[in-house]
Amino acid sequence: MDKLRIDKWLWAARFYKTRSLACEEIDKGRVQVNGLPVKPAREVKPGDSVQLRSGPVLRTVSVLTISDKRGPAPVAALMFQETAESVQRRQQAAEQRRLAPEPALSLTQGRPTKRDRRDTEQLRGDAWGNRWSASLND
Repeated sequence: MDKLRIDKWLWAARFYKTRSLACEEIDKGRVQVNGLPVKPAREVKPGDSVQLRSGPVLRTVSVLTISDKRGPAPVAALMFQETAESVQRRQQAAEQRRLAPEPALSLTQGRPTKRDRRDTEQLRGDAWGNRWSASLND
C-alpha cells in the first residue's frame, strides 16, 4: 500500500479518536497536505507534509509510513515525524498556558451552598435583627 485516505491515516496515526472526528476537522479546514486544504478522500503518501490543528496547537508532521489499521500508540508514533519548528511551537504554547492560565478556571463551580450562604450572612452581620419584614411595626 503506497497511498491512503487522509482521514484514515489521521485516525490510524492517533491524531483523532474516530474517523468521523478526523473528517469533521478536515471539513472545517483544519488539516492541510503540502500546504493545501484537503477533503477527507485526499490520498497521502510517505513524504507528504501534513499540517493539522488539534486544540490551540498547530502541528506539522511528515508522513513516514502508511497503515490503515489503528494500532498501539508506540506503533502509531512511528508513522510520522514532527518537524522541529512544530515541536518548539507546541512547547511554547504549553509554557504559555502554564504561565497564564485561563481566568475562568479559578472560579468555583456552581451556585453557593447552604454553608456558603450561612457564612456570608454571618459575615454581613444581622442588620435586620430578628424581624420578618422590613416594616417597623412588629
